[in-house]
Amino acid sequence: MAQARLRDRPRAEQALLIGLWALAAGLMAFFLYLVILIPLTPGIDDLRQASTARPSVILSSDGKELGTFEKGLQERIKLSQISPHVIKALISTEDHRFYDHHGVDFRRVAGALLATLKGDAQGGSTITQQLARNMFPDEIGRARSINRKMKELITAIKIENTYSKTEILEAYLNTVPFLYNAYGIEMAARTYFSKPAAKLDVLESATLVGMLKGTHYYNPVANPERSKTRRNVVLSQMAKHGAFSDERYRQLAKRPLRVRFARQNDRSGRDDHFTAYVRKWLLDWAEENDYDLQLDGLVVHTTLDSELQAAAERAVERQANTLQAIADVEWAQSGMPRSTSAGMYTAMRSEVNPFAYYWSTHGRELDAFVRESGEYRRAVEDGEAPAAALKRLKADRAFLRELKAAKSRLEAGFVAMDPHSGEVRAWVGSRSFERDQFDHVVQAARQPGSTFKPVVYAAALEAGIPPEQTYRDVVQDIRVGGTVWRPTDMSGSSGGLMTMRDGLVLSKNTITAQVMQQVGVAPIVRLAQGMGIRQSKLEAVPSLALGTSPVTLLEMVSTYSTIAAQGEYRKPVFVRRITDREGKTVADFAPDAPQQVLSQNAALALVDMLRGVVNRGTGGGVRYRFGIRGDVAGKTGTTQNNTDGWFILMHPNLVAGAWVGFNDNRVRMRSSYWGQGGHNALLLVGDFMRAALDSGRIDEEALLPGGRTAPPPRPAEELEDIEEGPGELEIEGAVPFEGEVADPEPIEDEPAPPLQLSPPPAPVPAQPIPVQPVPLPEIAPPPTSVEGAEREAEIII
Repeated sequence: MAQARLRDRPRAEQALLIGLWALAAGLMAFFLYLVILIPLTPGIDDLRQASTARPSVILSSDGKELGTFEKGLQERIKLSQISPHVIKALISTEDHRFYDHHGVDFRRVAGALLATLKGDAQGGSTITQQLARNMFPDEIGRARSINRKMKELITAIKIENTYSKTEILEAYLNTVPFLYNAYGIEMAARTYFSKPAAKLDVLESATLVGMLKGTHYYNPVANPERSKTRRNVVLSQMAKHGAFSDERYRQLAKRPLRVRFARQNDRSGRDDHFTAYVRKWLLDWAEENDYDLQLDGLVVHTTLDSELQAAAERAVERQANTLQAIADVEWAQSGMPRSTSAGMYTAMRSEVNPFAYYWSTHGRELDAFVRESGEYRRAVEDGEAPAAALKRLKADRAFLRELKAAKSRLEAGFVAMDPHSGEVRAWVGSRSFERDQFDHVVQAARQPGSTFKPVVYAAALEAGIPPEQTYRDVVQDIRVGGTVWRPTDMSGSSGGLMTMRDGLVLSKNTITAQVMQQVGVAPIVRLAQGMGIRQSKLEAVPSLALGTSPVTLLEMVSTYSTIAAQGEYRKPVFVRRITDREGKTVADFAPDAPQQVLSQNAALALVDMLRGVVNRGTGGGVRYRFGIRGDVAGKTGTTQNNTDGWFILMHPNLVAGAWVGFNDNRVRMRSSYWGQGGHNALLLVGDFMRAALDSGRIDEEALLPGGRTAPPPRPAEELEDIEEGPGELEIEGAVPFEGEVADPEPIEDEPAPPLQLSPPPAPVPAQPIPVQPVPLPEIAPPPTSVEGAEREAEIII
């Protein structure tokens, strides 16, 4: 009947009716498709919770949780805590009819569809639709298909019916990803501009909003030119929609792109430097192996011993606080207290103005510190005259107080590892992770001073020079290019013969320099690289023998672990394995086979020489201060003008090392006594080792290769103080460091009788024997080393 009626109508009317019926059928099919699709999209309950995924966790070797990989979505901030510039930039660029639609802008969808048909593909998603994708990436997906688009549309409408516009904006800005594991506008502001989201200016806001079109492509760190171009597009959209005038836009578009990049640690609130380092490594591992650390619930089993870590943290806090009090009091006034007792300084600390004398006598340094500050640079970039900016900032009491406190804060690093496996057991990167996230274990490259000397003596032993080889303790001139290097010792030179063993025990620069000349610099460099210094570039110059080439603390402790392991190098290990949420192992990081980089005979002889450092040399404090009687060996280190203090101690079960100094090496300990590694860094290691022995985590009766149990110490009797000083490149007419003063005479302890050196045997002539280079495996490089107060990259385009 329908066909009969259709035949009786004109052709035009027939065509119209067929078209209407087809349209109705299509709409009906589309409606049924939507009805079927709706249950497949997130429900209201799903909208009320960010995610049901399990974050990955980091565990210590004894199963204690060290941190988690919770997503930034769980660290929300209110819309009122976000700069208005961000909101204006977002709405102007991404969805200028945001307040007029109900989740889907059909006008924009139609325009995007028309442009796509013309060959110019465009997106038509609203902010709400983008939020739907960010909140439910698995349910909605990101494939270019009608199915995904309809799921996104339905979910957006559900979101609009559940939340207010303010809540939608807040949720979007808290969930959008910005690379470098930064989720949300707050983390993005801290990552790219080192400030909270509330303080973002219009240029910074436009830069971050511009990234939303393509975070990798418009990454201001990797692609600053593209990012600047995209930023200006956002600014033009803001001007178009009334955020500011066209004239203001033209002014802003000319401004450079300023990025102050500082990668943030996605931490759970319990982070320290070790977990932060593990996180950064895991981010690369997860990206290479296609895992999502926020969602996949992985369990990362590390090598850290929680009890030893707690002991290390206590030792660093306790001893660094004491050393800070010493520095505060010594630099408080022109007349410096004279004592080797730390207790006197801690008692005086509350009665002095810390570092008052330093600041009154170091005006040039203070001016330099101000000029290097971010506030000064920004003021000059904004057009303020340099002299005026300097004067204004020096008159700003709050600014100056904060600057002086940062510069005069003593810092420290500590790490301990098992020499037989390379597994890291304790790691403290600074006195306070919350205050200073700069890691003095793997980031700070500092001169190691005399702690490098064992490498020189190892090269000599490997070359066939015996420990009893004698040298004359005299100052010698060593020509370096057009200058003369004249290594000296703080204790002076005796002029007599001294064995190579005693040269190391007493940390004699004059002897070490002669050993270096006999062995040669190149074999020393190759051996140092083989033993553990595999990231820092060593300068092949004569002064290298006295530790003038910067290295990291982890590299030095790794080097001493090689000595303790009878010459076998093991790559430092900090993650043992990774399992999934069901306990199945997905990655195993068993230690690599050790490499014999130093002969066993040379290692045994070197360990015995380093025993002497602890028993009768510069490292004796571990015995008379901390009562450690086990078989231990180690070495102290002090650099030019008391800039750096080091101490590394080898125990059969554990090798521990510490560095003490200031972030800015223009600030130093004032007295030569407390500036020495044997009197500052040694305190941290001794404190830790005493706690480790008392807790039974390491065996007090264990012996190093070729060792025997040491006699009980005499805690009340301090060995004769042996001064250890760095080598100096003496040039005639040079002005000495103005801040250094003579050692205080000990008033708390009577010195022991002078050390009796064994009669030297007849000299044994020896010729340097080249050391074969050791093949170096590829290992993950540590984060970029940055010195000084500013530790974030600044990019200006």
